[in-house]
Amino acid sequence: MGAKTQRGARRRAVPWVVLGLWVVLLAVVVPFAGKTGDVQRDRAVDYLPANADSTQVARIQEQLPGGEATELVVVYHREGGLTAADKTTAQTQIDQIAGQHELVAPPEAVPSKSGDTLFYPVVSNEPGSDEKLRDALVGEVREVAEGGGGLSVDVGGPGALATDASEVYNALDGPLLYTTVAVVAILLILIYRSPLLWLVPLVVAGIADALSLGVTYGLHQAFDITVSGQSTGIMTVLVFGAGTDYALLLIARYREELRRQERPSDAMATALRGCGPAILASSGTVAAGMLCLLAADLNSSSGMGPTAAVGVLCALVAMTTLLPALLVLLGRRVFWPLIPAYGSQPKQRRSLFGAMGASVQRRPIAVLATSAAVLGALALGAFNLSGSVKQEDSFTKTPEAVRAMTTLAEAYPERSTQPVTVLAPTGEAAQVLDRAKGVDGVAAAEQGRSGDTWTEISVIAEDPPQSPGETATIEELRATLDGSLVGGPSAQQLDLDETNARDTKVVVPIVLVSVLLILIVLLRSLVAPLLLTAAVVAVWGAALGIGGLVFEPVFGFEGSDPGLPLISFVFLVALGVDYGIFLMHRMREEALKGMDTPEAALTALRTTGAVIASAGLVLAATFGVLMNMPLVQLVEMGFVIAVGVLLDTFLVRTYLVTSASMALGRKVWWPGPLSKKPQAAPERTEPLLTAGAP
Repeated sequence: MGAKTQRGARRRAVPWVVLGLWVVLLAVVVPFAGKTGDVQRDRAVDYLPANADSTQVARIQEQLPGGEATELVVVYHREGGLTAADKTTAQTQIDQIAGQHELVAPPEAVPSKSGDTLFYPVVSNEPGSDEKLRDALVGEVREVAEGGGGLSVDVGGPGALATDASEVYNALDGPLLYTTVAVVAILLILIYRSPLLWLVPLVVAGIADALSLGVTYGLHQAFDITVSGQSTGIMTVLVFGAGTDYALLLIARYREELRRQERPSDAMATALRGCGPAILASSGTVAAGMLCLLAADLNSSSGMGPTAAVGVLCALVAMTTLLPALLVLLGRRVFWPLIPAYGSQPKQRRSLFGAMGASVQRRPIAVLATSAAVLGALALGAFNLSGSVKQEDSFTKTPEAVRAMTTLAEAYPERSTQPVTVLAPTGEAAQVLDRAKGVDGVAAAEQGRSGDTWTEISVIAEDPPQSPGETATIEELRATLDGSLVGGPSAQQLDLDETNARDTKVVVPIVLVSVLLILIVLLRSLVAPLLLTAAVVAVWGAALGIGGLVFEPVFGFEGSDPGLPLISFVFLVALGVDYGIFLMHRMREEALKGMDTPEAALTALRTTGAVIASAGLVLAATFGVLMNMPLVQLVEMGFVIAVGVLLDTFLVRTYLVTSASMALGRKVWWPGPLSKKPQAAPERTEPLLTAGAP
């Protein structure tokens, strides 16, 4: 009895020790979490391909004399034509700006042929490379340059566009976090129907998010990984979504064990032994899938890989250590008013997922064929995805810099309003300038800044920015000007498209092989992993197809993010396999007990269906939060991943995987021992579901 008492005392002390360790860990990490915003960068080079010409141009430009200048354009426009008073107002405001700031040269007006628009180029060296000073300069210029009475005034140019984009990315953190927390809280309240229980996993998820930010800051300092507003925003969504999924699985098992064991500590230990391996395997699969993005050449994608993996692993650690400790310390009362008393029997009712599984069992081949046909038909919508979204169309609400760009494009159709930048070796600048002027599609070219190694040449194309004609001109410049680098916003977009296509060909096979190997090790089978992998790929195609059907006709988007196919593939494959592991692992457990495969599939669906459905709803809702963000890329990503998770949860897991397993029988475990072992089905029981389970 003494030994048992000592073991019980040690077990009761464990939660307090774990809680103390977390307090120490947070005291160390939280200060670094607050510094993540200081290393977050949303410049063009932080999103561009690492080795592309346009990326090298952007970096070299910063080193050229005047390369740290902030370039602005102040655009004045009146429908029907500018009046003399308008021109006087414009000149007065420009003179005031020149008097307040040290400009590279006095701004000169450039009127349009139609007479309804004029613009002034404003270039200042004051901010240098300081983004906060640049934003302050743009704000001060906008305070002076004001219209009224039918005269519109917009401040655009590269500097203003960078400021507007920075404001959008900086605004992601707060609204994204608050909205995600609110959505998860509402869903947890509905799932648990308890005034206290929902708060525990939510608080733990928030702590995991703080931990992930601190670790991300450390990785940046140690390995110089790219940290952007997009990657940290996605990480927050992933921490709350995946972390809540793990909490749902653990709490459901813990509630079940509380009815069987007297002490909460013993019940939690049993729950962790029961579902811990599945949680560990699923989180490891997601993290491995995310890390495959390191093979991408695109800076934003390669930086998102380790950041997302950190989020998943921090959620895993928090939900398997801190959450159990808090639940044990709070005891059974945390479940009030539906407290699982020791020795009690849960209310029993017919299981919805049991009934759905029974319908699949009657006609597995027909259900399998129908499910595959539905996914295939939906995937055809991907052909309706329009071309890459242009820079001016990438915001859901048009910022001032984009309005200025649009006005210039309409008022000056005879010239491009977005020059192509050519960097020529300084000793060959004159010859390169002459060759550039002779390239088809070039309207004008002039030499600009010059350094010891490189000289900048500004090329004006005959065609509008990011049009097929301008793209052809950029490609011709690159083919003609050997030894020179061609960059600028339009060249950056071209490089983004090409690099995303390259990354997709490289990363997709790596993700598939990595996930497949993990599943083979976990399930001791080859057929079952192939089935799960094929299912999640089908889900990705269907979700992308639905996006193609709604992005332009319903949402009004003028294009799609070129990185959407790759990023959505990585997330949907990794997260979809996550749920597949929960289902197939339970199916394998039942098969090991001697149950035949169809009955094992039905039992696995009945026992895990409700938890997976709850987890899928939470994960889809958290990614759906991205649809409220002001960037088209995030809206499209959130939509595709949320739709994919719902398809995976309610169609693929319930019907396709279950029907395929029933149709294959023991062959689903080939070539493992279960594929050869004769199985005798136990007596069938009425499908039941615990009333308190989510």
